[in-house]
Amino acid sequence: MRASLTKRIVTAGFRGFYRNKTVSLSSIFILTITLSIITAFYLFHAVFTYTLDQIREKVDVRVYFTVDATDEQVSDVKSKLLGLSQVKSVTYTSATQALADFKVKHAGDQLTLQALDELAANPFGASLSVVAKDTSQYESIANQLATGSGLLGDAAGAVDKINYYQLKDSIDKLNNIIGWTNTVGFWLSILFILMSCMIVYNTIRLAIFVYRDEIAVMKLVGASNMFIRGPFVVESVLYALIATAITLALFYPGTIWVTKKTVIFFEGMNINQYFVDHFFELGGMLLLAGIVLTVISSLLAVRKYLKI
Repeated sequence: MRASLTKRIVTAGFRGFYRNKTVSLSSIFILTITLSIITAFYLFHAVFTYTLDQIREKVDVRVYFTVDATDEQVSDVKSKLLGLSQVKSVTYTSATQALADFKVKHAGDQLTLQALDELAANPFGASLSVVAKDTSQYESIANQLATGSGLLGDAAGAVDKINYYQLKDSIDKLNNIIGWTNTVGFWLSILFILMSCMIVYNTIRLAIFVYRDEIAVMKLVGASNMFIRGPFVVESVLYALIATAITLALFYPGTIWVTKKTVIFFEGMNINQYFVDHFFELGGMLLLAGIVLTVISSLLAVRKYLKI
């Protein structure tokens, strides 16, 4: 009996979907726009996260050593830094490499290079570039490197300076920007979700308005609420399936075009490759969002005519 009822509900849902093509097409069109907004926001969030990660990778704190610091002292400080939970990576630059980098940077400044050549010894010491797991943790790292903290131990005398305090204002500004953008992104997400719900709900409510007389007749002849609701739920799932397929089909060539225009600007991020790599994840999310939006909207819209 239950299988027969389910079959009748599914059949009625498909029949209603094909019978009212104008209503179905308009619902699919609105839902496709809604899912396209969600997809665009999903890709924008990926680009934004990638860009922030690139910025974070370029922000570091350098520990400069005196010219007479030994390799053992530098190695000791590096191992202690790597032992800190806030530290993501530590890169070593030798005194020789520091001198070579300086010459490359000032290749057009002959006076500076001439003065450097007149020095009897390399004026540069080794250095360590410290990258934190989060930009908000640089202050904690700098405090642990400060004299008297006990972290450096016997190697404290080999440290010439730490450039965190010269970069503090820039790092603080970056932290503020990241915090602000995360907050704005959160509220924009909430706004898009609410707008999507309202648009889909109103569209499906208008679609079901066409069936109001039919629903009234079904109620009069004793049809159950489940039997009345069922076909609309089936139609909602069909809307979600088709709208999801259309959205993905539109965005695939769209991401190819965007990638060609932005791959250099975003420092190598391939949006199309990201779309392909996350295709099933994105498709599942869109389908789930579409089904939830349409089914809930259908149930709420039908409720008015069931007089429950």
